[in-house]
Amino acid sequence: MAAVQNERMDSKTSADTDDIPEKGVSPASDKEAKDQDDYENLKYPEPWKFEKWFIGGYSQGRMIKLGSPKAMYRAINLFAGVAIMFFGYDQGVMSQVNLNPHYQELMAIAPIEGTLELLSNSRNVAALGGIVSVYYGGTLIGALIAGSLADRMGRIKAVVFGCLWALLGAVLQASAYNITWMCFGRVICGVGVGAIDCVVPVWSAEVSSHSARGAFLAIEFFMNIGGLALAYWIEYFAYLDPNHEMAWRAPLALQIIFILIIGVGINFFPESPRWLMKMGREEEARNVLKATRDADVEYELRGIKKVVKYELETSGANHYVAMLFPKDKYSRQLRWRVVLAVWLQIMQQLVGIGVITVYAVDLFQDAGFEEQMSKLLAGFNNISYMFSVIFA
Repeated sequence: MAAVQNERMDSKTSADTDDIPEKGVSPASDKEAKDQDDYENLKYPEPWKFEKWFIGGYSQGRMIKLGSPKAMYRAINLFAGVAIMFFGYDQGVMSQVNLNPHYQELMAIAPIEGTLELLSNSRNVAALGGIVSVYYGGTLIGALIAGSLADRMGRIKAVVFGCLWALLGAVLQASAYNITWMCFGRVICGVGVGAIDCVVPVWSAEVSSHSARGAFLAIEFFMNIGGLALAYWIEYFAYLDPNHEMAWRAPLALQIIFILIIGVGINFFPESPRWLMKMGREEEARNVLKATRDADVEYELRGIKKVVKYELETSGANHYVAMLFPKDKYSRQLRWRVVLAVWLQIMQQLVGIGVITVYAVDLFQDAGFEEQMSKLLAGFNNISYMFSVIFA
């Protein structure tokens, strides 16, 4: 009987000790180990089969090496600011091109006097507005394409893709000799600018430390309006040259300088660690974090892994069609976030800021100011617009 009791006591003791974790091992450690196993078993997507046909991209050996992580993310934000400045420059570059008499005659949109003045001028005004607006149709197409490409082949290659389109569009605009030629160049340039402006803010946010993202937001808007003001004042002084043809061709050709800086320069910067992790390139993601972070990167790396795991598990919902026509709770939530962001941008444009940006000189002239004074008022309006961002 005693032997049976001893055997039961030994069995109970053994069972109890099985429930006690080993010394130095906590339940949290067990959870981390389990999560690590889940991450290692993730099925990462294969590289896109068409990726090899796109030039540029991230190379760890080519990435610039700066003295400290702080210097690196400052360089990233400055470079991203130049890209956003290019978008602002492109927004404002047509403001005085539209007023150039040589340009108007070449595009057959100059004001006409005579019996058919009203009818002809109505057509010419519509054509003038069409040249400006087709560019924004191109930016919409470019943004939609680049969003998909950035997920398939990386942020850097998507930006280079946009630069190639923008380069072709800038060359066509600066060399245009008729309205069809000009519209074609505007649409192509719009595709490129839309791609660049879609990807660069995402790339800079993912590469930079979370503590620097607020600063970049301020820099982004400041540089955007700075680019608009730069375009205006370049055109203002170019118009003082008696050669009116160069007065509108030169500002359009100057887009090429921005495009070359962006398209070549971005290849020397780090790729998004989130995209690298999504493609299973964990060591490269860790190296990018070490180059851009002051603190220990392992905690952030685990957070990125967690997000990537969730994204891969719900990858079917991360497409445009799934966002528009959701079939599950996650897709419905994603749709409302996307709709909110899109409508905020739409409402921003509906307040009329785009009209003021492009047609400020005309508006001041319609208000009774002389042409020269209208140009100066429009120029100083852009400068005040730029510095108001600092106070905001």
